[in-house]
Amino acid sequence: MTEQSKIPLPEGEKGKSLFERAEGTFGGFEGLKPAPVPADLAQPANRRPKKPEAKAAEPVQPQSPSRLREGPGVSQSEPSATPHTPAPDPSREREGSVSAPAPERIEFTAEPQRIDRARLKDQALIVPGGPVTALVEEFRIVKRQLLLAAREGLIGGVPGAAQRVLVCSPLPGEGKTFCATNLALSIAGEKDSEVLLVDADFAKPSVLALLGLSSGKGKSRGLMDALANPEIRVEDCVLATDVPGLYVLPAGNRTDSDSEYLTSSRTAEVLERLTLGAPNRMVIFDSPPALAASPAAELAKYCGQALVICRADQTGQSALEDALSLLSACPDIKLLLNSANFSPSGRRFGDYYGYGG
Repeated sequence: MTEQSKIPLPEGEKGKSLFERAEGTFGGFEGLKPAPVPADLAQPANRRPKKPEAKAAEPVQPQSPSRLREGPGVSQSEPSATPHTPAPDPSREREGSVSAPAPERIEFTAEPQRIDRARLKDQALIVPGGPVTALVEEFRIVKRQLLLAAREGLIGGVPGAAQRVLVCSPLPGEGKTFCATNLALSIAGEKDSEVLLVDADFAKPSVLALLGLSSGKGKSRGLMDALANPEIRVEDCVLATDVPGLYVLPAGNRTDSDSEYLTSSRTAEVLERLTLGAPNRMVIFDSPPALAASPAAELAKYCGQALVICRADQTGQSALEDALSLLSACPDIKLLLNSANFSPSGRRFGDYYGYGG
């Protein structure tokens, strides 16, 4: 094994500490000094230089316009080059300001036509003035959501967009015309609102026949005629009904360029006139199915709300997702389940009022 023993110390070093022995070896620490540190250190390359701090502004005594400037090279008689500008008076600005005039209300002046109540009952639609049924109560709930969104103001900055509601379905046979008509009949019952039901299904219009309205002699003019002919005012194509607050705009004469007319710049002007100056007017568009015809996707660009009808046990998930993608230009899309016979909560509207739904 390696022998371990203490290293012998020279004479005179015994009893001294390590520092004392080091001081004796190196001749003391009196001559050792710290390295000089420069006053200004270089900024690191990966850091931005600090912005100089802004000096506090010194108070300046206000000078009157008649006070003369002093200093070398300036004459005692030279007036100040900075004229005194009085602060604007907010009260005068309010008095002089003129607010933009409100847009003139577009009225529908057609002679009212009578709606066939017996036809409404046969088609299981809401009958104006009829009893409170489960159908009436259900569409009361639906319209409340739409009216609330419309009263919250502009959607997307487009005037009147929130008042325009697109009723659509992914595929035919899912009840979009049934729901659009009932929704319009329900809104017409409001005391401070009116509604315009627009038949925008140009290929297969059915709203007039459903309500029992006459188109008059020949084919009646409608939305497509107003879009195709700049000389036709859309309000002149609107039909009035004997139901207070309910108006109908027919689809009009079909053309070979329906979608092209909808994508023209005139569409925005025509649709804006439907709500111009009438903040309490709702416009319900009964459009073609989104996956069957292109007008639905085009109309979605001008509507602030969309109601997509899904038929229970019929509408598939993939079809619904495709339809929602086509209607994505609309900022507010709601889903409505139609023909549902089962309620998890056991809800049955209408029984409370004594009428079985």
